[in-house]
Amino acid sequence: MSTDVEQLSCRELVELVTDYLEDDLSEEERVRFDDHIDRCKGCRAYLEQMRTTITLLGRLPAEALPPGAEKELLAAFRGWRSPPQR
Repeated sequence: MSTDVEQLSCRELVELVTDYLEDDLSEEERVRFDDHIDRCKGCRAYLEQMRTTITLLGRLPAEALPPGAEKELLAAFRGWRSPPQR
């Protein structure tokens, strides 16, 4: 890896994992992500856990999700990085 590219922290990786799995990272972000995964056993395990979760949840029938749950989950995930409102 080039020395002029800042290394990704584990916390940053966790925040980018969805975009990584959806192939929605810039080239630079993807290089940083891949470099971190190559070096960090814990983050490799986390990435595999996320892939397994997506695979398993993709098999659930739509009826398994209670009415309104999708909207609540999307709202929660959209706001989790936001600082608390005062």
